[in-house]
Amino acid sequence: MTAHDDSTHFAPPAAPSLAMGVIGNCAFSALIDARGRIVWCCLPRFDGDPVFNALLQPGAGSAGAGSDAHPSAFSIEIEDFAESRQWYEPNTAVLRTQLYDKSGQGVEITDFAPRFYSRSRFFRPMTLVRRVRPLHGAPRIRVALDVRFDWGRREPLVTQGSNHLRYVGDALTLRLNTDAPLSHLLSRQAFVLTREHNFLLGADESLTEGIADTARLFEQETVSYWLKWSQRLHIPLEWQEAVIRAAITLKLSLFEDTGAIVAAMTTSIPEAPGSQRNWDYRYCWLRDAFFVVRALNSLSEVGTLEDYLRWLSNVVVQAKGGHIQPLYGIGLERDLPESEMPHLAGYRGMGPVRVGNQAQEHFQHDVYGNVVLGAAQAFHDHRLLHRAGLAEFERLEAVGEQAARTYDQADAGMWELRTRARVHTSSALMCWAACDRLAKIAQVLHLPERAAYWQGHAGPMRERILREAWSEERQAFAESFGGRNLDASVLLMIEVNFIDPKDPRFVATVDALETHLCDGPYMRRYEAPDDFGKPETAFNICTFWRIDALARIGRKEQAREIFETMLAARNHVGLLSEDTHPVTGEMWGNFPQTYSMVGVINAAVRLSAPWESKI
Repeated sequence: MTAHDDSTHFAPPAAPSLAMGVIGNCAFSALIDARGRIVWCCLPRFDGDPVFNALLQPGAGSAGAGSDAHPSAFSIEIEDFAESRQWYEPNTAVLRTQLYDKSGQGVEITDFAPRFYSRSRFFRPMTLVRRVRPLHGAPRIRVALDVRFDWGRREPLVTQGSNHLRYVGDALTLRLNTDAPLSHLLSRQAFVLTREHNFLLGADESLTEGIADTARLFEQETVSYWLKWSQRLHIPLEWQEAVIRAAITLKLSLFEDTGAIVAAMTTSIPEAPGSQRNWDYRYCWLRDAFFVVRALNSLSEVGTLEDYLRWLSNVVVQAKGGHIQPLYGIGLERDLPESEMPHLAGYRGMGPVRVGNQAQEHFQHDVYGNVVLGAAQAFHDHRLLHRAGLAEFERLEAVGEQAARTYDQADAGMWELRTRARVHTSSALMCWAACDRLAKIAQVLHLPERAAYWQGHAGPMRERILREAWSEERQAFAESFGGRNLDASVLLMIEVNFIDPKDPRFVATVDALETHLCDGPYMRRYEAPDDFGKPETAFNICTFWRIDALARIGRKEQAREIFETMLAARNHVGLLSEDTHPVTGEMWGNFPQTYSMVGVINAAVRLSAPWESKI
């Protein structure tokens, strides 16, 4: 029987969905669907070329697929597929997928990217490891490895060695080392799985040890690394598994080489069906990164903070006291020109696919607060290997001067509106936070004159924000000075200790936001139409801000109910995207979204019963 004849016994690929797991090693990542198919992987780093792009490119004959469609993926399929199960090895970033056929025969796929400490540094090669073993019976499998370069436009030259295949491109060459039959891989011939097979896809380099021995060692060491990393977390009593999974996902979003933290692993997953709100999130937003390190710090994981401060200090020095962009490339790139890839159909055929992000051109004044808040712990925390001192403070003062200059100037705001500028309350709030924290840092450094100077800025700024952001008509803090529209970002007032949560004005604001921005438990960002109309989906981080606000104003039971709803909205392995559809409950937006995973940690820490209540 030919390989072509075999194809009728193999199910078509699962439809694109965010029911995926993520693997990675703080250098790159890959997304794996519920049937063990790698559908997204950018190399050599998060913002690179997607060598596997099936997430954004339906197969031939699918909706939105053009004649030049080249979906690329790495699949291990079972003949007569019946069902799949998928989970993470507890407290690790090692993903296991089991596939069963209609006779009950099964295989198990183990996926991970190696990460462990070796030779006085973290070993994190550009390598995907896939291990497949039979579980029951004598199942037949088919392995299909389709690599594409240049955003799907170029097919590699494939060369064969004794135990490897090379995929040769202009800018990158990948090597697959495997103990599976190369002939079957090249022809996609189905074969009976009688023993474990290993696949190591990565740089075009020879292995120093045997294929099976290398895969086994890498798995043992990687599992050990993650178990020890998770063991050191200071977690709340309740919702421990959710918190650990969120923390590992945030760690995987770190690009350790420079210290940058990506907002998400993907580009162009629409925020809502057919909305064209498709953006590239594979870069480092200073706002999102601050919330990531703050959440991990709350679990006593300060290593990510120290890595991020390396990246952040370079941003501050590079700015020379002037404008700071809201985002940069993970290698500190300033220019991230936005373009479209018309040859790619997009997620479920919902284009466009965008690469780059125009928001790097924006003026978003909250960035100055995010810089100072992100760095502040380094002046106070005695555990850090590299504590900040006078030199770092003087650099941050230049950022504070920008905050003081711009807090009452119109900007694009944190929601990155492309056609409208206002004096956004959230931007003014974060500028105040920059000055307030600089005063506190100056006190720690025994600089009373500088403390007084920054307090002299923060005090009047706070009074003006309270006065001009308040809408008497709406009985709430509005999204801009003198405005009337409501916006969830004003809930950050308590996040940065700007106002007492029990202040009647803040309580009234929470009530107004619940009335006008909430669909049941879910919360939208704002009520005013934007460049694309009114938002259809709920923005997950806003729902988590609501949970925090409710808990702090004394409505803890309501907060817990909403939190349980958000936990139920996660996918089967505990991950969240950016948005949730309030009617269907389906996930939309880029994935996995760091902001959303931050919300899981913050809510659990806020709401959990104390450890001493049980032990």
